[in-house]
Amino acid sequence: MRSIFLILLFVSSQFVKAWSQSIDQIQETEVLVIGGTASGICAALQSSRLGVKTIIAESTPWLGGMLTAAGVSAFDGNHNMPAGIFGEFRTRLYQHYGGSNKVSTGWVSNTLFEPHIGDSIFKAMAKSEKHLQINYHYELVKVNKEGNAITGVLFYDNQEQKNILIKAKRYIDATELGDVLAAAKIPYDLGMESNDVTKENVNKNGANDIVQDITYVAVLKDYGTPQPFIERPKNYDSLEFDASNLSFYKDSTKTKPPVDAIKMLNYGKLPGNKYMLNWPIYGNDIYLNVVEKTPKERAALLEIAKQQTLRFVYFIQKDLGFKNLALADDEFKTKDKLAYYPYYRESRRVKGLSRMVVQHIATPFETEKPLYRTGIAVGDYPIDHHHKKNPSAPQHLEFFSVPSFNIPISCLIPDNHDNIIIAEKSISVSNVVNGTTRLQPCVMQIGQAAGLLAAQSVKDNIEPKNVSVRKLQNILLEANGYIMPYVDVKQSSPYFKAVQRIGATGLLKGVGVPNGWANTTYFYPDKPVSFAEFVSVWKMKFDHPTTLTEHNMTIEDAANFAAILCGKNLNEILPSFKSHWTSLNLTDFDLKRSIKRVELAAILNEYDLFNQFNVDVFGFFVK
Repeated sequence: MRSIFLILLFVSSQFVKAWSQSIDQIQETEVLVIGGTASGICAALQSSRLGVKTIIAESTPWLGGMLTAAGVSAFDGNHNMPAGIFGEFRTRLYQHYGGSNKVSTGWVSNTLFEPHIGDSIFKAMAKSEKHLQINYHYELVKVNKEGNAITGVLFYDNQEQKNILIKAKRYIDATELGDVLAAAKIPYDLGMESNDVTKENVNKNGANDIVQDITYVAVLKDYGTPQPFIERPKNYDSLEFDASNLSFYKDSTKTKPPVDAIKMLNYGKLPGNKYMLNWPIYGNDIYLNVVEKTPKERAALLEIAKQQTLRFVYFIQKDLGFKNLALADDEFKTKDKLAYYPYYRESRRVKGLSRMVVQHIATPFETEKPLYRTGIAVGDYPIDHHHKKNPSAPQHLEFFSVPSFNIPISCLIPDNHDNIIIAEKSISVSNVVNGTTRLQPCVMQIGQAAGLLAAQSVKDNIEPKNVSVRKLQNILLEANGYIMPYVDVKQSSPYFKAVQRIGATGLLKGVGVPNGWANTTYFYPDKPVSFAEFVSVWKMKFDHPTTLTEHNMTIEDAANFAAILCGKNLNEILPSFKSHWTSLNLTDFDLKRSIKRVELAAILNEYDLFNQFNVDVFGFFVK
């Protein structure tokens, strides 16, 4: 027995020695964000703004991930809900280019920009944060754990050629493919779940490992004069791109393309006479499932994606005749002038405290768990899956109509790990839902919420899952975030935060309306309030002796509810209630008239109804 113990001790000591020998430097911080992606930079900004020491470890020389390093420099969705750091970043784009009309250059989005400009804006935002450190060219090597807690992450610094161990109190996986999840052996899903698991009634073909097509983005520039063609790619055949546009449509058995060559290019037209090539219709989308591959295997597969994009560039130059276009020489500092890495639409998805499924979007107020009450981000894009290059994949998810929605905090928290938070595209959603939560405005908000959760859990010295949901939501609202997807009460409204807060209690519910590429949920601020509906939720938290009747709630009813919140009777509270009404610039104070929804939200917000209707991480009221 003693000999076995000595052998185990020797093996253990050799492991520790090997680990320590591989380390050239140790850094310590409070929050470590792995990946300077669209989520990663937002997470780090929010964390550092709370006064918490934060480090980003990023493998490229750029910040912004798919928005910059991957070249997809356009926002999909949320044009009318500019939440948090996403809205702040967009405002800086407007300022740089001279207004919103200057970035409405292509028809794929209301906001397009040059990738290097996006990177420079993120870097300027980061530079102003004294608690933030950024380590570029840091490649993830391994994750060290004790039990269910991460104790350190080892990186290889490709510039200094050193192994760097970073220790933190909280870790955020903001990588493009959820690589920290895999390295830490945290349970996750990849590919499509069966309908038996999600009950979505969308994917009825059973579970599989299919992920969305990826795209290796190129940026072309109009130089004003004819440019040399790129070297003819190996195995080039122009028919590969037949039916990509009406200007090159040979095979009539293929679906007739909806655009000509010029409109195809204008899809991703950027400021600066540039064009983003991210074209799914017989263009440069490609099916390559690289997620579980080794770095060497990934590199080999991604070379195939690069070659497809280079063939598409050659096709545009030679066969479509755009002789003035060539790869931009002032964007990516790569040998081939392509993006630093491809546009990944899908990654590993953590098994979180909750899994967000289609029901949480389509019927949020009817699900078993009221996760909508815990919202930390909003989106309005349809469920959009790219599967054209994989005929084995379901093709009906290209455009799946849903209302706008919010994303619950529990999707960012692993089910069985204590000090890591998940961001980017690796949150706990179904494969189907990933088709909308993957998009840039959502991912940026997810990152901001992840950074907030990490920093606040450090400050409160508690596990992330135990941080107050209402505290997080209040901080997000103060940072111009959204927690409910109500499009008809703008941030400019003096009642915006009140509507957001009261909406998140469920006492006043909105109505979701699928609406193409900009889905909506309406609060209907000027409509009356159903007394019975309001009380049906109120009674989950407070007793209410009044017999439920079908009538519109009056201002007097609202005063009675305020009195209950204060532990007083109506006569005691009425003077202060009227004073609050006036100070809120509400008018027509008549106790007997019907109260409008926005008025009720505004006045009850004054009595701290939001915090009194406290919820746990699953949205249930805390008694």
